[in-house]
Amino acid sequence: MTSQPEPAGGNGEGANLAPRDGAELGKAIAAHPDDAEAALTEHEQAMFARSAEAAVERDELHELMFGAGAPHDLVAAFTDLERTP
Repeated sequence: MTSQPEPAGGNGEGANLAPRDGAELGKAIAAHPDDAEAALTEHEQAMFARSAEAAVERDELHELMFGAGAPHDLVAAFTDLERTP
């Protein structure tokens, strides 16, 4: 459960975040057993920050794989070479 859906060709990080999000939600509910809104607010603030970071990484990977510099930029990323235009 991330704040932004993954486009086709996503990096799958949403699936990796989901278990952590569930565990963190459980902790927030345990910390606020009588106030569901406070628990959700606490949880969502942290979750949105994590998912926004993952979305940026996803977009960067998508650009490497399918952007104007592909496939050369992707190869350079794996080989740690700088691509010259």
